[in-house]
Amino acid sequence: MVRPIMRDMMFLARPSVPATRDDLQTAQDLADTLAAHADHCVGMAANMIGVHKRIIIVDGGFLPLVMINPVITKKSGPYEAEEGCLSLAGVRKAKRWQRIEVEYLDRVFMKKKGTFEGYTAQIIQHEVDHCDGILI
Repeated sequence: MVRPIMRDMMFLARPSVPATRDDLQTAQDLADTLAAHADHCVGMAANMIGVHKRIIIVDGGFLPLVMINPVITKKSGPYEAEEGCLSLAGVRKAKRWQRIEVEYLDRVFMKKKGTFEGYTAQIIQHEVDHCDGILI
């Protein structure tokens, strides 16, 4: 289901809690909502659709990837980026890392570990920040 985009700064600034199998519908709602905004959005976190769970979806030029309870475990190559967000007006600066490693669960709750670089890594960092209540 396509859900409305949350813009309440107080809500978005609260850290999200770990997701469970009971939250799989939220992952599908994120996918549906991202698809509805695909012309100007490449990633979303569950709090952007009003759910405080650690679930993100990333579309970095491949099939959208859902990450449940993502944790960035390694990072290298710091740089400064400018980012926009559906939940926030305007563009803001953010410190990002060129290469990251992430541990997460997939949609069937299998443990995964991935290495991401460049723009895809930037998107993941932005969405993990959302999970942590960090706004750009």
